[in-house]
Amino acid sequence: MKILVGMSGGVDSSVTALLLKQAGHEVIGATMAIWDDANTSRIPEHANGCFAPDEDDIASAKAVCATLGIPHMVLDCREQYRRIVLENFKSEYKSGRTPNPCVICNANIKFRVLPETTKQQGIAFDKFATGHYARVELSPHDRRYHILRGIDSKKDQSYFLYRLQQEQLQNILLPLGTKTKIEIRELARQAGLSVSDKPDSQDFYSGEINDILQFPPQTGNFINSAGQILGTHQGYWNFTIGQRRGLGLSAARPLYVISLNKDTNEVVVGFAEECLQTKLLATDWNWQSSQPDTHFCCSAKIRSSQTPCDVEVTPCNDGKYQVTFLAPQSAVTPGQSVVLYDEDAIIGGGVIA
Repeated sequence: MKILVGMSGGVDSSVTALLLKQAGHEVIGATMAIWDDANTSRIPEHANGCFAPDEDDIASAKAVCATLGIPHMVLDCREQYRRIVLENFKSEYKSGRTPNPCVICNANIKFRVLPETTKQQGIAFDKFATGHYARVELSPHDRRYHILRGIDSKKDQSYFLYRLQQEQLQNILLPLGTKTKIEIRELARQAGLSVSDKPDSQDFYSGEINDILQFPPQTGNFINSAGQILGTHQGYWNFTIGQRRGLGLSAARPLYVISLNKDTNEVVVGFAEECLQTKLLATDWNWQSSQPDTHFCCSAKIRSSQTPCDVEVTPCNDGKYQVTFLAPQSAVTPGQSVVLYDEDAIIGGGVIA
């Protein structure tokens, strides 16, 4: 089988290519170029994360492909990334929400633009593979493809893939879903890959968020839930719900951001118990099972690193669903995603409204 592997220059995608070649497949490495100097003038050259200068990552991917004896190509995805990921990122923050750019990028760039651009260049392949820690299986019950959590619970990335469509899922391979990170690094060392000890990218972006947003400062107030002014800030978009560090406020106990008001440029802060919520409303759903039309129970994650918690899900009007937590959850954040699970398999997910 001829397989295109999306290679980021890190150890996970490199071992993905290694495993597929060892299995006897014809492998091609492909790396997205998303960094555009023309649109990133305020971002430091030393920035780290998924969104950062990519020359070193491209060089790492090229070196790994040379070691493995497979071809490597670089695909220019800068314009699509700017239009689909970065513009959404800016729009969401401007609206007082906190987006998840990795969810948007996976569904629209990594698993769509990258393979489609490769085909447009006349390069045919049978499957597209990445180094995500998740699994894909065809359910014998509904004959639909489902994403399952990776067996390494500390590295599971299924949350970030919930928006993938059926036509994408039937054409992808995720070889790392049944392995642990320790195993992957050891395989890389045994194969002599230069990236075996390369650190993981921890976040979308490692610098100040306004490096990307580039919104002019706008003085606003920190207030508590009673409306008392506690201090000032330079723009609500610099904060996200649940944030504790960087507030510059003193109190008897630690303060957290509990809500944002874009119309008044106010950041509401409170103590930890004020961050707790028992329910949320979500929209823009993507279902991997058939869309449910009745109340049901399952588990859910409202952030990727969370252990799934028990919930009740109720259909509402206009395609919205209410998710009720059996135990209150902290920092339920509009713009982030809630992903529903039946044991290890994703049922569907939506955007918290």
